[in-house]
Amino acid sequence: MSTHSHLAHFHLSPRRGRGAGLTVHLRTVIWLLALVSLAACAVNRETADITPGANLSQLKSFYVVKFDPDERGINGLIANQLTAMGYVATTGPEANKPKDIDAIVTYRDKWMWDMTMYMLELDVTLRNAQSNYPMAVGNSFHTSLTRKSPEEMVKEVLSNIFNKAKGGTG
Repeated sequence: MSTHSHLAHFHLSPRRGRGAGLTVHLRTVIWLLALVSLAACAVNRETADITPGANLSQLKSFYVVKFDPDERGINGLIANQLTAMGYVATTGPEANKPKDIDAIVTYRDKWMWDMTMYMLELDVTLRNAQSNYPMAVGNSFHTSLTRKSPEEMVKEVLSNIFNKAKGGTG
């Protein structure tokens, strides 16, 4: 019997037991597709970019502008994290920003539902207080299977920005 006819006989032969022949291949394909689908739901992305020429080491005071749609107090979490990192940080509406600060912090948070609400993405931008020009941008994106608390995402973004500014990776 040639190899070709042997393969044809294998695929066309009746099943001799559960999972025999073609059914084994079909089950394998289904399991692989299920695993790939599950892995696609587990996305984790974190980035930080520093504008060329920006010197974040000279920044000592920050004003976090509250993002109008934010009802979860992310502005407070950002200000608290900056304070924990050794900076002076205050927060409030854009109209109340003080004149004697080094940088303005703006952010955008995006939330999703998966059994509970969770923060899907956080973008943070550090801006020059006088020109409002972006000096650094950081992002954290975690889907449901890799979700982090808002505090963890704030810490992740700010740590990545300042580590990248010091020559690290972010």
